[in-house]
Order: sequence, then C-alpha cells, then structure tokens
Amino acid sequence: MINKEVEKLLLKVQKPGRYVGGELNSVIKNKDEVDVRFAFCFPDTYEIGMSHLGMKILYSVLNEKPYIWCERVFAPWLDMEELMNEKNIPLFALESGDSITDFDFIGFTLQYELSFTNVLNMLKLADIPIKSDDRKSLGQIVVAGGPCACNPEPLAPFIDIFFIGEGEEVDLEVVELYRKCKAENKTKDEFLRLASQIKGVYVPALYDVEYNDDGTLKSFTPRDNAPAVVEKRLMMDMDNSYFPENFVVPNIEIVHDRAVSEIFRGCIRGCRFCQAGFLYRPVREKSVETINSQCKALCDNTGYDEVSLSSLSSSDYTKIIDLLTELNVWANEDKVSISLPSLRVDGFSDDILDRIKTVRKSGLTFAPEAGTQRLRDVINKNVREDELKETCSKAFNSGWTKVKLYFMIGLPTETYEDVEGIAKLAQMVVDTYYSCENKPKGKSVTVTISTASFVPKPFTPFQWYGQNSREMLMDKQKHLKDSITTKKINYNYHDADTSFIEAVFARGDRRLAKSLELACEKGFRFDGWGDCFSLEKWLEVFEECGIDPDFYATRERELDELLPWDFLDYGVKKEFLLKEREKAYDDAVTPHCRLKCSNCGAAKYGGGVCYERRQNMV
Repeated sequence: MINKEVEKLLLKVQKPGRYVGGELNSVIKNKDEVDVRFAFCFPDTYEIGMSHLGMKILYSVLNEKPYIWCERVFAPWLDMEELMNEKNIPLFALESGDSITDFDFIGFTLQYELSFTNVLNMLKLADIPIKSDDRKSLGQIVVAGGPCACNPEPLAPFIDIFFIGEGEEVDLEVVELYRKCKAENKTKDEFLRLASQIKGVYVPALYDVEYNDDGTLKSFTPRDNAPAVVEKRLMMDMDNSYFPENFVVPNIEIVHDRAVSEIFRGCIRGCRFCQAGFLYRPVREKSVETINSQCKALCDNTGYDEVSLSSLSSSDYTKIIDLLTELNVWANEDKVSISLPSLRVDGFSDDILDRIKTVRKSGLTFAPEAGTQRLRDVINKNVREDELKETCSKAFNSGWTKVKLYFMIGLPTETYEDVEGIAKLAQMVVDTYYSCENKPKGKSVTVTISTASFVPKPFTPFQWYGQNSREMLMDKQKHLKDSITTKKINYNYHDADTSFIEAVFARGDRRLAKSLELACEKGFRFDGWGDCFSLEKWLEVFEECGIDPDFYATRERELDELLPWDFLDYGVKKEFLLKEREKAYDDAVTPHCRLKCSNCGAAKYGGGVCYERRQNMV
C-alpha cells in the first residue's frame, strides 16, 4: 500500500520500483488485528535485499503467525533519501507504507561490516534514536542477526538484542515473549532481562566491559543473571525446518532474480579463511525429496524459470546426482533451468555436467583462492592444479568458453611468488582451452581473475592474524597485473581501502561505536558502494574519536588475548582454531569432515555429518 507522499516522488527517482511494494506474494494484513509488527530491515538497496534467502525465510516464518505482521524495509538510494529528507518523509515499510516508528520490532540482518553505517542511517531516517539507552519504552525494539552478529561489539550500544546463529526459532520465541510482556505492561528493561535467558539471545546492555592499559580487552562481565556464554541457535532437522512455498516476486530486476532452494547448511571443507564454514557447522543436509518438492512449489508459485541450489559448496551434497536427476524430471518439461553455484573444482564431474546442460553457458566460476599449492595448503583449500585443468577441459569440450577464477590477496604467509602463481594458473586455463579438441569452433576463451583482499575474521584459524597493510595489498595487486601476459585474461580486484575498514569492524570492540555514531552524524552510508565510500573521511572520523584503526585491522593478536567475541559459542572450540592455525603455518592440511572428524566441537549438537560419522564408527 504505497504512501501517498511517497507516490509523488516516484517520477523523480532513478528506480521507482524499489519503493512501491504491492508485489506478487507480498503479505498484507490488517494492522489493527495483529499484536506485533515487525519491520525487517535490509541495510542495502531493494535489489540486493530481495536477493537474500535469509530474508525470504524469516519474512515468511514470521507472517505464518496471524498475530504478527512482518514487513520489508530497504535502504533508500541517495536520490530517494534526499527527497525524503526534503519532504520530511520518514523511512517506511513497503507493505503498509507506514513509518517504521510505528513498529514493535525493527530488525536488521548484518551481512557485511560496511553496512553498519546504513543500519544507523536507516534509524536516523525514521527519526528513531540510534542508541539503545535513548529508546526507553517497550516498543521500537532494535534487533539484529546474521553472520556479522558473530562479533556484535562495534554495534553493541545501538542494538537491543542480537540473535546469535540461525533465526527461524529464536526470532519467534523473542516475539512471543514480547507479546506476553506487552500484554502484562512490563518495561523494556524487564523484557530485555527475560529475553537474555533465551538460548541464542545476546543483550549487550547486560554486559560490562573493561580494557587493559595497552588497549586490549581485560574483562567481559554479565550482570542481572545474563549468561556468561551465549550459545548459537541452529536448525538440526533441515527437512522439518521452515521453508516458504513462495517468495515475494520483485517488481524490478534484482541481483539474483530466480527461485532459490537450500540443499544443506554448513560445509565439510574447513578452509581456514572462511568464516561461514565455521559459523554454520555442522553440515546438515535436506533430503532429495524435500528439496525437489520445495523447488517445484517455488517455481509454480513464483513463475521463475530458473532455480538455484544454494549452499556453501553444492557439489558436496551427498546425493547431488540423485537430486539433479529428480529435478530434471519436471524441470525439463517446464523449461526450468537448474543452476549450481558454489561448485568446487574437484566436484565438477561428468555426471553433474550432463545434468546441468540446461544452464546457459554464460560462464563457469571456480575459487582456487590461492595461486600456488603451498599457499592452498596453508589455507586448507584442497584443490590441485591438475584438478582445475581437468575440470576446465571437461567444460571447454562441452561448449563453455568463459571461466572466472576467484582468489584472495594478502593471505597469511603469502609471498610475491604466490601472487605470480595466480597469473600462471590463469594462463594454464587459457592454454588448456586451446589444447582441447572439442572446444567450440571459431570462439576464443576468456578467463577472468578476480581478487579480494584477505580480511581476517572471528571464529576462523586466522582470527589472530594481522591484515596486510593497504600499501602492501596495492603493491601485490600491481604485481599480479604486471604478471599477466595475455589479453585472454582479464583482471578485476576488490579495493584494498574498503577491505581495511571491513577488517577494522570485523574484529573491533565497543569503543568503535563512537566512530559509527560520528559517521552517522556526518552522513555516512552505503560504504560498500564505491561511489559513496571514502577512506579519507573514515580516517578523519577515527582521528577525531582517538581511534587507531591499525590496532584492529593490521595488529597481530596475542594467542592468549581475550577477544571481543570470546563470550559467544558457535560450536567450534578455540583450541581447535589454534591447532588449525599451527597447521597453517606448517603448510599442513586437514582432511574434510567426511574423511575424518577433526574434533572441532560441533559434534556436541548431536547431528550433522560429524556426529553421524562418529555414530557409525562406534
């Protein structure tokens, strides 16, 4: 239901479809007939937020309850924000057009550290106090979850409740508690103290922090009976976990404009740089029957002609061939293509290739991550050059002509020889194309190298590692560019400046909140977008706040240092991460979870691949 004041602005903005709502499958309720209103805020544009699977799941699970109305809210782009400020129009939800000041909950998903300024700016646009202490009443409860909640401390003064882990159950439990507290006229403080007793809930206001003279963390102390350790929530039975039968179909083209179905959560591989691979342990698969029925329902209810099988590593699904066979029974008839993102080099078999021939041959993407075998061993990326060559040969002989290769620069122990190895690996792929007898006639090959600057993240074996300086990262990017000797290879790289700020907030503590508050006052937003980000302005903010960003980004942590996220339990033991760190510096690999259990700690959940393997060994 579009706001009439907003409607007047639509002809003046670049993409009006971002702001009108009314899409197929969006949920409209009578606000006078619900007990709780939940504004699900994605701190980025409509096109990015509408592509996010987690938002689709939680939007639907909340709206399943007749007494909850969950609505979607996205960050307005610069042109719309300027007009909203000019006309005094507060940030609004798409379904009702109402200002989010009218909502009981204002929830954010934290997918990227550079979206933190958008979180605060969205509250500012709604004229809601950004600090938790300034929101006194039982209403406008600001909550947040997602992968960046694994280190919530930089945002701690602004957020009332963080959801730690997967949200399908804990979100509902907190909303149910709120509904009860609201009916009993309890205060906000009473509600927060009660909420802190729910597993997977972190209430920052109930913890006191002290620092040592050298700036490191001294203590992290709960009070008012808050738990000393907050344990993540996760869904162990994926077949019976909630998954929607339809999605809201966007009005405009979005980044991932297709149906999406999860096939499993977690990852067996244990790549030492990959935060998601540790946060979402253990691996929990859905059955072929469940995935097949969910994909069919989504395509029937949305009209999409492509379905993407979502996971961290799709070819590691144990019954991938059976699944693709089942999907193709109806997908071929309905002219629906099946896409497999996150394919591993060593998982691209002839059987898989035969079953995804309906996918447009626009290009294949693989992520070797490092240019030499030594460095791939350091990061536990068990991919060998001969496997990449064999996989590319299969693809080229089957008609593909474009390959994208993703790498990271600045990994622990990386040398300039490792950087050169990236160019050599890409050249090997080019040479492989021209050696294939059945390559497409009359077409040339294109290999695109993309490099991201490595950012050490919490809950990984590299969480103690100091990020390469910006100068060193840029020098390595130049060295790689100079090492490429053919026009068949394109090189794209992620800006080292944004990676530096990402590293600051990824491993930051509560003292960074004052820099976020000042950045909000100065109008910072969309820091993940090149046309909005300014390192110079960020450095000015840090200086004004008396913060040394290198203390957070490039400083090597002592192994016995208390880390800002040590009070959170994501199921992976710190001792395990330390052992993996030692193995990394010895260039030693760790077998994946199906080959051998490495005792990371995730077996305690009583399910998933690691637990099942142990049970079978008894």
